[in-house]
Order: sequence, then C-alpha cells, then structure tokens
Amino acid sequence: MNRPVDQPPAAHPTVTIVAATTVPEARNEGMSPTRLIGLLWLLGLVIGCLLILRPFISALLWAAILVFSTWPGFVLLRTRLRLSPGVAAGVMVVAEFFVIGLPLVLVAPKDRTAIDGLRESLSGLVGRGLPDFGWIASIPLIGPTLHSYWLHWQTDLSSLGELVQPYMGSIAQMGLSLFLAVLSGIAELLVALVLAFFFYRDGPALADAARRVSDRLAGPASRRLFKLIGDVTRGVVYGLLGTAVVQGLMTALGLWLAGVPQPVLFGVIAGVVSILPVGAPLVWIPATLWLLGQGSIGWGIFMGLYGALGISSVDNFIRPWLISRGADLPLLLTLLGALGGVFAFGFLGLFLGPVLLAVGYTMLRDWMMGTDAEAAVKAAAAQERAEAEALGGPMLR
Repeated sequence: MNRPVDQPPAAHPTVTIVAATTVPEARNEGMSPTRLIGLLWLLGLVIGCLLILRPFISALLWAAILVFSTWPGFVLLRTRLRLSPGVAAGVMVVAEFFVIGLPLVLVAPKDRTAIDGLRESLSGLVGRGLPDFGWIASIPLIGPTLHSYWLHWQTDLSSLGELVQPYMGSIAQMGLSLFLAVLSGIAELLVALVLAFFFYRDGPALADAARRVSDRLAGPASRRLFKLIGDVTRGVVYGLLGTAVVQGLMTALGLWLAGVPQPVLFGVIAGVVSILPVGAPLVWIPATLWLLGQGSIGWGIFMGLYGALGISSVDNFIRPWLISRGADLPLLLTLLGALGGVFAFGFLGLFLGPVLLAVGYTMLRDWMMGTDAEAAVKAAAAQERAEAEALGGPMLR
C-alpha cells in the first residue's frame, strides 16, 4: 500500500546514471579521430603555405622594413595631396626605385680615360710595389727604427701576385659567386619593391590583422611588444642610414681633396659598406696606399689620419646614438644584436638581431620586475592612438 509514496525517490538513481554516462562521451568527443584529422590537416596547410612562401620570405621582410621606415611619407601623400591608397603606393615605390637606382647610375664611371687611368695606376702599384719611404729615417729619434720596420714588412706586390697565381681559379670562382650574389640581391630588392606596393596600399588592414592574430596568441600584452618591435626597427634603420650618409659624404670629400679618381663612386661604396663590421676602411685604406704608391706622401698621410680619426670614428658616435634613440634598451644589446644578427641571418640580421634581443630582453625584464601588463598595454595603446592621429587620423584606418 505504501508503493506510490516510494516512487519519487526511485527517480534519482536514473538521473545519476545518465549523467555518469554522458561525461565520458563528452571527453571522448574531444579526442575523436575527426578532430585529430582536422588538426593534422591544418598543420599540413600551414607547412605547405610556408614552403610556398619560403623563396619570398626575405623579400617580404625587406618590403615590410622598407614600408615601415618610409610610412610617414606615404601618410603625407594621403593627407596633404589627398591621393588614393593605390596612387600613393605607386608614387612611393617609383620614388624608392629612383632613390636606390639613380645614384648607382650617376656615380658609375662613364669616362673611358678615367677608367684606364685607374687601371694603369693599380697595375703600376702592383709592378713597383710600395715606395721605400726613405724620408722616414730622417725623423729624429724614432725615424731609423720606423724605417727599419717598414723595410722589414715591406711587401713586393708583384711577388704577391706570383704567390697567388696557383689559386687564381679559386679566386675567380669566389668572384663569380660574389657577382651572382649581387645579382640575386638586386633581384630580391626588385621583388621587395613590388611587394612594398601592396604593403603600402593595404597597410592599415594588414596591421589590424596582425594585431588581431597577436592578441589571440599572446593576449593584450602583444600590443606593447608590437610597439617595441617598431621602435627598435626604426632605430636600426635611422642608425644605419645616418651612418652611411655621413661616412659616404666624408669619404667622398676626403678622396676629392686628396685627388683620388672617382671620389663620388668610392664615397657611395664607403656608405654602402659602412653597415658592415669592417665598414669604410675598406675604401680609405686602399686609397691611402694608392696615394703613397703614387708618391703623394703628404696626401697619403692626410688620408690615413683623416680616415682613422674622422671617417671611422664617426661610426662610433652616430650609429650608437641613433640606434639607442629607437627604444629604451641598453646600447650594448642593440649593437650585439646587429653584429650577431649579421652572422646568423646575413644582412637581414641587422634588423632581426636587435628586434629579437629586444623582445626577449623586455619579456625577461617584465617577468623579473613584475610589470603590470594592463598598465603597460593601456599606455602603449594610448601612444599608438596618438601617433595614428598625428600621422593621418581616421582617414588611414
């Protein structure tokens, strides 16, 4: 007779059994073969895309660096001249092509007489060797000692040519490899200019997409890292360009005063090689030896002192100062990043090295000091909005 009263409690075990059987099914669904296959397919898609883009990764990075460094000029065309994104991008690419290519055409030697004279001077230096510099012995006190050292280390360049004669095949092969590398670099530069057009035209959309991806991967703190990358890249670009321009002008001026042929051409070469660790001495040291070999002792001494105390010393002040202005980072860190990046990634490492070390240093410093991520993100976002408004406002967004 009490059967109807006991029926409601009997319903609870049924509910418990259903719940117990549904939880394992939900867990098994997360590890289902269908989802695993989907993840593998996505991984394969990413690898395939990277393999397709692999030949253009270097050109893509160069285009990004070029566009980022010259973005204020693009903004100026958009805001002041009211050009459309496509037209402004085309103007920027054409201007950069002439800025890069026109100086090489202008400074290239066109006078056959000058070319022949330079070749004859070099041939004469090889045949005669370096001068004896007997006047050094007349210097009081230290003159005889210096002259004896010079005679001891004096090299007969004609004998040096005979010494390297068996290795001319290897030297020619190295020269051919260098020539092919230069051609490859020129082709890569042309591809980078073409890609730069699309980066200019679609720059705001690409930047917004990059921010969204970084927010999904690293959270809000990625905004601060983005700003750091931009600051370091800008500092490296300004440091390299500033050093190249100053050393190129100083080298051309010194060579012109000393009477060395083609001073403008060698000035451009000095500016280009100034980004390397050896730098401008690759130009002014041979010029000094050439002047001494021609018998221009006074101008040779002037060129040596001017190169050592003037041209090369500028690199020790201008480049560190300009690079350190790019971001609040230790100067040693940026210099080590630039030098180590060259050995690790080639010429592109001049930018990748400082950027990678700067990001790693900042993340380590924030972790050690317990930096408030929210405050840093808000400050970076506020500064980003201020810079966007200063460079064109809503029109470019």
